Amino acid sequence: MTPPDLNLSVVGPIVWVGLGAMVVLMGEVFLSRRKTFLGRRMTESTVGSLLALVAMASLGLAAYMAIGQAVSGAPQSFNPENPMFQLDRFSALITAVIAFASLLCCALSIAYLDELHINHGEYYALVLFATSGMMMMVAAVDMLPVFLGLELMSIPIYVLSGFDRRRLRSNESAMKYFLMGSFASAILLYGVALLYGVSGATSFVAIRAAFDASNPMAVAGLSLVIVGFAFKISSVPFHQWTPDVYEGAPSSVTAFMSVTVKVAAISALMRVLALSFEPLGDLLRDVLWVLAALTVVVGNLMAIIQDNVKRLLAYSSIAHAGYLLIGFVPGSVEGYSAVVFYLICYLFMNLGAFAVVVALAHRGQDCERVQSFAGLAKSRPALAALMTLFMISLAGIPGTAGFMGKWLIFAAAVQAGQLPLAILGVLMSVVSVYYYLRIPVLMYMSEPAEEEPRMELDSFEAVVLGVCAAGVLYLGLSPNGSLPILGQLPVLDWARQSVDLLFAS
Repeated sequence: MTPPDLNLSVVGPIVWVGLGAMVVLMGEVFLSRRKTFLGRRMTESTVGSLLALVAMASLGLAAYMAIGQAVSGAPQSFNPENPMFQLDRFSALITAVIAFASLLCCALSIAYLDELHINHGEYYALVLFATSGMMMMVAAVDMLPVFLGLELMSIPIYVLSGFDRRRLRSNESAMKYFLMGSFASAILLYGVALLYGVSGATSFVAIRAAFDASNPMAVAGLSLVIVGFAFKISSVPFHQWTPDVYEGAPSSVTAFMSVTVKVAAISALMRVLALSFEPLGDLLRDVLWVLAALTVVVGNLMAIIQDNVKRLLAYSSIAHAGYLLIGFVPGSVEGYSAVVFYLICYLFMNLGAFAVVVALAHRGQDCERVQSFAGLAKSRPALAALMTLFMISLAGIPGTAGFMGKWLIFAAAVQAGQLPLAILGVLMSVVSVYYYLRIPVLMYMSEPAEEEPRMELDSFEAVVLGVCAAGVLYLGLSPNGSLPILGQLPVLDWARQSVDLLFAS
C-alpha cells in the first residue's frame, strides 16, 4: 500500500503556529532557570517578554506563508485522495487575518500582563494553540476537522478567560464560558452526527450532494450546526455568555477573543454554508434573517444601558455579529464578500478600542467604568483621539472602516431584495451612535475622573494603536489603494476574489 501524497504546505501556517506554542512552553522551563550576567535568575517579566517575541515571530511567519498562498490563488489540498484541509484564496486570506490579529494581541499583552503581574509564558502558548485551532477551522472542508479546530480554539480560550487566577470574577467567567461552550460544542457535534446519518460522510461535498430539505433529519442536523456556530459568534439568543466573559477576563484576553474568535467562527460558518448547503433555501434564509434581526436589535439596545466599557463593547460585538449575519441572508457573492471585508474592518476598529482600554490599565486594575474616561482628553489627549476614532468607526461614521463595511453589507442586502432587513440595520446603526459617542463626550466635555490613568505608553501598545488607527482610516477612505511602504493593498478586491473562488469550488 503506497503512502498518501501529502502536501505539507497546506498546513504550513498551522504547523508553524503549533511549533511556536511548543517552543514557548519549553522556553519558559529553560529560561526561568537561566541566570543573567549578574548571576541572578531572569525575572518573570523578562521571560514572558522574550517568549512573547517568539510567539509573534511564529505568527508573523504563518501570516507570511498564508499571504503567499492567497496571492497565488491556486487551491491546494492536504491529501487529494481524502481532502480534509484546503488552502485556497479564502482560507489563506482568513488565516493571514487571524495570524495578524493574534500577533497584534500578543504585542498588546506584554505591558498589560506586566502591569497585572501575570506575564507568564503559558499565556502566549495558549494564544498560539487557540490560533492554530482557528486556522484549522477555516481551512477545513470536512466536518471532523471543523469540530477539532473548534475544540482546539475553545479550550485554550477557556483557560485564558480565567488566566488572572487571583480574581474571582476571572474564574467565574472561565467557568461560565466553559460550561456554556461545552453545551454548544455538543450541540454542534450532534448536528454533524445527524448530517453523517443522512449523507454517510462528513465532507462538505458529500453533505451537499445528499442534503434533502424535505428530510427532517437533514434539517435538524443543519439547525444544530447553525446553533453551535451561533454560540461562537454571539448571536441572539445564544449570546448570554458574552458580556459576563468579556467583563471577567483580562482585557488583553477579551481583545483577543472579541476579534479572532469572531473572525474564525464567521468564516468557518460561511465556508460550511457555501460548500455544504448552497444555494440557500427559503427556510434557512428565513432562519438567518431572524437571527440577524434579533442580534442587531438586542445588541444595540442592551449596549445603551451599560456602565462598564467591556460590557458595552461586548454588546457592541453582539450587534456587529448581527450586521455580519445580514450579509449571509442574500446567499450571494456580494453578501459574502461584504462579510469578509467587514471582518477585516472589525479587526482594526474593535482591537483598537480594546487596545485603549488595555493601555489605561494602572496599578493592577483595568480602566473599565465608562465614567473613568471622563476628562481623558486633558490627561491623555492622544489616547482620547484614538478612542474617538475607533468609536466613530464602530458607529459607522463616513470616512472610517466601519462605514465602508456597513455600506457594503446593506447594499448587498438591498440588491438581494432584503430591504426591510437593511433598513433595520441602518436604524440600529443610528441607535448605536448614542452609546458609542457617549465615551468621546465624556472624554472631551467632562472633568477628569478621580482615579489617575497610567501616563506612560509601552512601545508595543503604541505600535498596535498606530496600526489599528491606520487600518481604520485606510479601509474607510481607500480600501483598494496603496500605502507608501507596503505598496498596493486592494483589500476590497481580495475579499471579492476569495469569495469568488469559494463559490466556484
